[in-house]
Amino acid sequence: MNLYNIKHPEQQVNFAQAVRQGLGKDQGLFFPATIPQLSNIDELLALPLVERSQKILAALIGDEIPADKLNAMVKNAFTFPAPVVKVADNIYALELFHGPTLAFKDFGGRFMAQALATVRGDGKITILTATSGDTGAAVAHAFYGLDNIDVVILYPKGKISPLQEKLFCTLGGNIRTVAINADFDACQTLVKQAFDDEELRQAIGLNSANSINISRLLAQVCYYFEAAAQLNTEQRQNLVVSVPSGNFGNLTAGLIAKTLGLPIKRFIASTNANDTVPRYLQTGEWQPNATVATLSNAMDVSRPNNWPRVEELFKRNGWQLSELGSGALNDAETETALKAQYAQGYLCEPHGAIAYQVLKDQLQTGETGLFLCTAHPAKFKESVERILDIELPLPEALDKHNKLPLLSDEMDNDFATLRAYLLK
Repeated sequence: MNLYNIKHPEQQVNFAQAVRQGLGKDQGLFFPATIPQLSNIDELLALPLVERSQKILAALIGDEIPADKLNAMVKNAFTFPAPVVKVADNIYALELFHGPTLAFKDFGGRFMAQALATVRGDGKITILTATSGDTGAAVAHAFYGLDNIDVVILYPKGKISPLQEKLFCTLGGNIRTVAINADFDACQTLVKQAFDDEELRQAIGLNSANSINISRLLAQVCYYFEAAAQLNTEQRQNLVVSVPSGNFGNLTAGLIAKTLGLPIKRFIASTNANDTVPRYLQTGEWQPNATVATLSNAMDVSRPNNWPRVEELFKRNGWQLSELGSGALNDAETETALKAQYAQGYLCEPHGAIAYQVLKDQLQTGETGLFLCTAHPAKFKESVERILDIELPLPEALDKHNKLPLLSDEMDNDFATLRAYLLK
């Protein structure tokens, strides 16, 4: 598999290098030089999730990884379902929260851990990543206990839900977690500064597990095919997908699926008050505001890292950005949407509620709507209980961590301090 750096196309790497390196020169994102057009979509959709995903990832990655190894990577990573559930007339939910950390990040995090273990070579590896909520847990659990791989996760102090925090800040061992006294964008900036420090990168074998790592992104392509496989032929032909969007990796993966030939009519990027992309699509002006804290904290991102990949795909495929739907909800509107879903008999959480409402508002006659449910409602227990006036039991995966003490360190938004911490 050949990939290039979007900022510096002359920098080209193979899949193994991209996985090990994470980011390219000048913090550029790696992107596949070619994406094949699959001709056997109906045959693929007839297969089970794991077998289908093995074929999709083999088509994307090529023969760089032997088939038996790639098949084992997929089988070890995708050990849980992604069911499609009917919510309203012509509107369905793709539930991506049935993995070990109850969030969609389990797909990408677990596949990346398998990929890195396969291509790592010799020497120490330090995974440094920032999380606005769910990435931290998925990465921490995927890499927990792996030999010679240390993980450092930065998150904005007080700006993720208590249960999200407990899920990845109670492990210890090779997992270190740092609460940064700033917002998520500041955490991302610290990660980027670390990757720009060549001496530091070499000293600790720096790598990233954010959606900037191509292995995570490619894994996420597979559940769009899984969603289509659970719909009938007529529904697939008029399928509109609403993606709750923060760092825009999820949308990028969906667009790759469409590029491969999956019949998706159009996408909708659904955000909260951190609405940089919806405003950009309306005005043509890229004007990020200061990040604000919302009920849907995993989307509290005003400078989405993956947006260059989205634009690259539109440019390469000859698509117009005007074809990309978008919408944003504030917290009051999110609460109203969550209540509307519950009144219809579907229990959701703030991120899925936003994707549902924006989809409902923009769905046209004859279209089938699908929105992504990216986390289990219990991960937002406090807000969901308050909004819906219900009591939510904790799933066992959350309950056992909720009883454990936090092991996080606290740090100001200062790269020199972080650098010293990483070199310890």
